[in-house]
Amino acid sequence: MRIGKTEVYINKALEDKGSLLFMLIDPVDYKTPEAAIKTGIDSAEAGADLILIGGSIGAQGELLEHVTKSIKDKVKDVPVVLFPGNIATITRHADAVYFMSLLNARNPYWITQAQMLAAPLIKHMNIEPLPLGYIVVEPGGTVGWVGDVNLVPRVKPKIAAALANAGEFMGNRFILTDAGSNPQLQNLGPIPSEMISAVKKAITVPYIVGGGIKTPEQLRAVYKAGADIAQIGAVLEDSKDSKKIVSEFVKVAKEEGRKKR
Repeated sequence: MRIGKTEVYINKALEDKGSLLFMLIDPVDYKTPEAAIKTGIDSAEAGADLILIGGSIGAQGELLEHVTKSIKDKVKDVPVVLFPGNIATITRHADAVYFMSLLNARNPYWITQAQMLAAPLIKHMNIEPLPLGYIVVEPGGTVGWVGDVNLVPRVKPKIAAALANAGEFMGNRFILTDAGSNPQLQNLGPIPSEMISAVKKAITVPYIVGGGIKTPEQLRAVYKAGADIAQIGAVLEDSKDSKKIVSEFVKVAKEEGRKKR
């Protein structure tokens, strides 16, 4: 499969900047669709490299269409990409979609069947697929439950590295490790640095880390451990000044990116 416009953009931005910051908007978790839309627009204006839209439950139908189109109408220079929770998390208003295989799911539906069901629609709508191997780490949050995941223990970095290695061998051009929504609820933070480093050493494709990143200090640690791209979402949901928060994270991404270059 040829590399599309959004993937070219990501690869070029990573080459130029060294580290990237993706902001995830789950419209279900905002008080109103307008609040989700404003956060997406503010994130792009504050310097985020990509806006993700989606979630594990309910991010579909009219809500998804409205939020995605409204953000895309205002955001021209930053790709808007879908982070699907299932085959209904698709809209033609996005530039691309994480075409994810949940590598440590117990149910093969999440590894290949959902992808098979969605592929003809994605092709028909001319949405760019981004082939991505998805690995969910403890505690897993909502996606861990919905995806029937055999969660990777946080103290077993070699398991995550082997899954990532296999994901690349199977043709995925991105790898994402995700601790799920709000791991702080179990007194846990982002994915441990030892695991991030092990995964980074195991693969050659861009590596995305998500879940539990709430502060600039945590973000810095994630980049230092080896992440090429950090994915942040929940910290913005109740914010009164999302542009300020994103700007603080963008500053860290730029600083750590310069070190990598």
